[in-house]
Amino acid sequence: MQILITGAAGFIGFNLAKYLLRTSNAKIIGIDSLNNYYSKKLKKDRIKELSKFKKFSFSQTNIINKRKLEKIFKIKKINLIINLAAQAGVRYSLEKPSEFVDNNIQGFYSLIDIANKYNIKKIIYASSSSIYGDSKKFPLKENQNVIPKNIYSLSKKINEEMAEVFSRQYDISFVGLRFFTVYGEWGRPDMFMMKYLASSYDKKINFYLNNYGKHTRDFTYILDACKIISKLVFTKKKINHEIFNICSNNPKKLTDVIKKINFLTQKKPKLFKRKLQQADVVKTHGTNKKIKSFIGNQSFTSLDDGLKITVEWFKHYYKI
Repeated sequence: MQILITGAAGFIGFNLAKYLLRTSNAKIIGIDSLNNYYSKKLKKDRIKELSKFKKFSFSQTNIINKRKLEKIFKIKKINLIINLAAQAGVRYSLEKPSEFVDNNIQGFYSLIDIANKYNIKKIIYASSSSIYGDSKKFPLKENQNVIPKNIYSLSKKINEEMAEVFSRQYDISFVGLRFFTVYGEWGRPDMFMMKYLASSYDKKINFYLNNYGKHTRDFTYILDACKIISKLVFTKKKINHEIFNICSNNPKKLTDVIKKINFLTQKKPKLFKRKLQQADVVKTHGTNKKIKSFIGNQSFTSLDDGLKITVEWFKHYYKI
């Protein structure tokens, strides 16, 4: 099997590619635009790590560039697409909404169109827990109404609607993944946990605690997410279009997570507390009953264990 993973230099894309290369016979074709939204060095180091595997190949390609995409599909006999390429960043969506329309909506359509042309019958794609907006009904279920509150989450809702339409029109199987605050080694430096660790080890870096620390998140360890996606890759079950929460179903307050990190690092950086920021969701907590029912029982890494691995990786990578 040859699998195309878009966003292969990204946090989830990299970790998933590495997991599949280690645990299956699949060949992975990775593509990524390597944009400068965050550290290019980190992205290039991820690709360097993946390039140690003979079954991995990489092309610097933006999914918006249909001509370049087609070249890859002509050369490689791709059996499955995993679309993890997207412009990320809830706050960034307020500054550059056009980036989200181009990359997350137009880019997804380009992949679907090419998949239809080359007779690819399965696409797994990233959605997001942010699609639920400020719901007051917990745990969040896949079949409840969603109310996006920014262009990032709206782009993910549109992706889901596109998948629903094209699953029928093109007879392609679609699997949507609503990720809930995935964390772990090789994490994005613009996300809460990595930002807090950076400020823990460098006093010059300020850490701003939004909403005075009153946020709650359903933290999901990266390896757990990879195991779930792998099972969805190789399942023999018939799927037209299904959407799954990818979450631990174990929400934690950010203030509690900070205490755990402080214990592991023996550091206590200064917190600059500020009010709720525009586009932020106060609480996420999803049910994982549907995905467990579909793939079989799935265990989840405890936050204590996941944090310990994450902190150790951070110290090693940044040579602390």
